[in-house]
Amino acid sequence: MHDAIEVDRRRFLGMAGMAIAGARTGVTSGRGVQAAMTRTLEVKQVDAGVLNVGYAELGPPRGRAVLLLHGWPYDIHSFEDVAPRLASAGYRVIVPYLRGYGTTRFLSGETVRNGQQAALAVDVVALMDALAIDKAILAGFDWGARTANIVGALWPERCKAMVSVSGYLIGSRDANKAPLPPAAELAWWYQYYFATERGREGYEKFRGEFARLIWQTASPKWRFDAATFDRSAAAFDNPDHVAIVIHNYRWRLGLADGEAEYDDFEKHLASGPVIAVPAITLEGDANGAPHADPSCYANRFSGRY
Repeated sequence: MHDAIEVDRRRFLGMAGMAIAGARTGVTSGRGVQAAMTRTLEVKQVDAGVLNVGYAELGPPRGRAVLLLHGWPYDIHSFEDVAPRLASAGYRVIVPYLRGYGTTRFLSGETVRNGQQAALAVDVVALMDALAIDKAILAGFDWGARTANIVGALWPERCKAMVSVSGYLIGSRDANKAPLPPAAELAWWYQYYFATERGREGYEKFRGEFARLIWQTASPKWRFDAATFDRSAAAFDNPDHVAIVIHNYRWRLGLADGEAEYDDFEKHLASGPVIAVPAITLEGDANGAPHADPSCYANRFSGRY
């Protein structure tokens, strides 16, 4: 178990989730937890905002809500271990497919396939509204951590607390214009690849191979098997997946426009707003993905941290 925690960044969030559950209920192990871990993440659907969202739900309907948010290129199975543990501890656990993943679909063919950061956060708030969740603990990694950060910053009344892998990830397009040292630029190679038409076509054609490469480079000590990868890779067959991913990375670099309805949100987010809700941030010693030292973002969390 310890080795897995050290090398697989997806499972860091699981340990934090278990810490939340254990701190509040005293349940961290035992037959009930092991039995819960054998459950399958069954997917439901609900209309929420501009989407019909696919999501897994575990635990008692009246339990304290926890939303677990995946990143790119991953899916809801990133939480296959922690979700049942939290459910067995009495939490209502919601694990949604982000826009462009799995069974989540746009309700209209006319809606812009927008991957900008504010749009994904609005999706989460809309999902909470659709499921009658006033306030939740939000946890995530990569895109999911950024989304949790944004909800905590813009709608703190909806976020009871958060667990954020790799810390504070709210982005600024102006800041992204600044060049980085060569080694740092190399780590973002796929972002620049996606800025080209060749990159879009390459991702469309080789999305499975691409995801596998990212898994290997982001978690260099994680020895995942074919079944584990294939289960998540199915989520990338979503008809909007490529459009959302490409727009997300092009928008970050200022190469694609966002939607005007998010302009005020993005203006505020570009200022690097402080997050006041209680937060746990996590980082690993075998994370091959670009990530900042925690000292760089600790002052972005002003609540219990």
